[in-house]
Amino acid sequence: MIARGQPDAADLRGEVGFTTLLRTNRDVRWLWGGTVVSLFGDWFNTLALYRLVLDLTGSESALGGVFLTKLLPLALASPIAGVLADRLDRRKLMIGADVVRAALVLGFLFVRDAEDLWLLYVLAAAQIAVSAAFTPARDAVLPLITKRGELLTANALLAATWSIMLAVGAAAGGPVVDAFGTDVVFWLDAGTYLVSAVFIAGIRLPAREVELDVGGVVRAGLRRIAEGWRYVRTRPPVRRIAGAKAAWGIGGGGLVFALALLGDQLFPSAGTTGIGVLFAARGLGTGIGPILARTVFRDARRWPAVLAGCIVVSGLGYLGVAAVADWRWLVVGFVVFAHAASGANWVLSTTLLQERSEDAYRGRVVATDWLLVTLVDSVTIVIASQLLEAGVGLVVLIAALGAVQVGTGLAYGALVVPAERKARAG
Repeated sequence: MIARGQPDAADLRGEVGFTTLLRTNRDVRWLWGGTVVSLFGDWFNTLALYRLVLDLTGSESALGGVFLTKLLPLALASPIAGVLADRLDRRKLMIGADVVRAALVLGFLFVRDAEDLWLLYVLAAAQIAVSAAFTPARDAVLPLITKRGELLTANALLAATWSIMLAVGAAAGGPVVDAFGTDVVFWLDAGTYLVSAVFIAGIRLPAREVELDVGGVVRAGLRRIAEGWRYVRTRPPVRRIAGAKAAWGIGGGGLVFALALLGDQLFPSAGTTGIGVLFAARGLGTGIGPILARTVFRDARRWPAVLAGCIVVSGLGYLGVAAVADWRWLVVGFVVFAHAASGANWVLSTTLLQERSEDAYRGRVVATDWLLVTLVDSVTIVIASQLLEAGVGLVVLIAALGAVQVGTGLAYGALVVPAERKARAG
């Protein structure tokens, strides 16, 4: 059977508030605390890597390589990560991922010149591959530690936290990188992973059957990956929602990549701070979007249409960025607008996937969702970076990708919304 949340069962939701959730649900509180500290360090780390690569090479393709090392390993590792999340102790898996990532980020201290760029890419890829094990485990745990009326709030809380930490980390991280250098940031990021591990250790999970033989899990991985993909493919309610983030990424991956370059262009004398301003705007938008969506769209039957609308609105926001590219603070406003829509898309689609998936498959469903969006983002970033190297203007590229996103949103809506209505009617 499919878990609570089938299309014909969706109704008006009586969700608890954020403060009530944190006050009354100890396990969500501990998971949230670990998320806060690790994300804060992550966004400092991200800006430090962007600045390091731009300073060492000055190349759009080299910067695109950093984006790819934060996406492709996630795509490649996500299928087996989903298997691990479904077969191993999820709490221990998350703790182990935090400890390994703490060690990996310290390796960035050895990147000193352009000849060391290969090491930066290897370490960044390894860091993200390990993160691929953490995310499906966390998302699969969330329905187990929440009660009725808490899951959407918990998802919105984690998404808003990601966004707030992006905004705060980007706004503060740029000046910190410029003032103290990248090494300080890497030490800070390693420390936050260890603090996160302590928080995760405090989460209490219901007993479940786990596979203790990790080698056996990996050996059986291909079969279980295939089972997960088959599960998504043969369950239309799950399959329809699993494409929502990827549909956004058809234009969105290249647009986020373009933000880093646009920050340097709009704030040429600000150093890393200029990139931080636009990434902070992105964080502010993705924080506002889930909160608004949770408040306004309480009828889950409308969510598939909302997902399509969010993709369209995000593309319109970036068309606005291209139109006002000479007015830096108007650009900031349109970035906030565009990513409010993307944040709503992310939270609503994640909640629907969690609700429509059985626990035994939930980790692999989440991993498949990540696989789709990261592959799409990666392809878009490669295309965008090569177009820039070939001489296409940054503003022209942003406008083109924004238009692509509008078209993709309309196409997604045309495919999904009628199917959802038919499923409810049947």
